[in-house]
Amino acid sequence: MADVDEGPATELTFSTRVDPGGARVVSVAGELDSSNAQMLADTMAGVLAERPERVIFELGALRFMDSAGIAVLVRTAAAVETVEIRDPSPIVRRVIEVTGLSQLLRVAS
Repeated sequence: MADVDEGPATELTFSTRVDPGGARVVSVAGELDSSNAQMLADTMAGVLAERPERVIFELGALRFMDSAGIAVLVRTAAAVETVEIRDPSPIVRRVIEVTGLSQLLRVAS
């Protein structure tokens, strides 16, 4: 049986900061999928170790998100009091709505 080459990870960039109100803000751009979601998950583990009450994901520049990206959001929501999705791109907003995550995550445009 031949090995399957999944190729290089797709483009993903992200940064974290603390807003004036003390919320952890995570800006994510590119494509979030199984080839690169672990990088974001590792970063979120560090953020969550600080035990923030609120995490804001800025997803306006995120062009694609699969189930691996959804898992990062769900794990974050399980660990903090409030998770807000800020300005999701239309396709990411659709993924959040179709999967029912809008019941778990606060979506702000």
